[in-house]
Amino acid sequence: MFGNDAEFLLSIHRSHASELQADAAHDRLARSLARRHAHGWLSRRRHTARTTDARR
Repeated sequence: MFGNDAEFLLSIHRSHASELQADAAHDRLARSLARRHAHGWLSRRRHTARTTDARR
């Protein structure tokens, strides 16, 4: 399949490099998408209102 060790190492290097490029592209896409927050502005406001009501 491979004529010598240099060709084998080069094929491993190329496949690993392509995997790294795919991982980097996946990470860039994940960072570019908007993240959904667990709590919205209203739910946080209601939550803080409940804690102040409990203190009174």
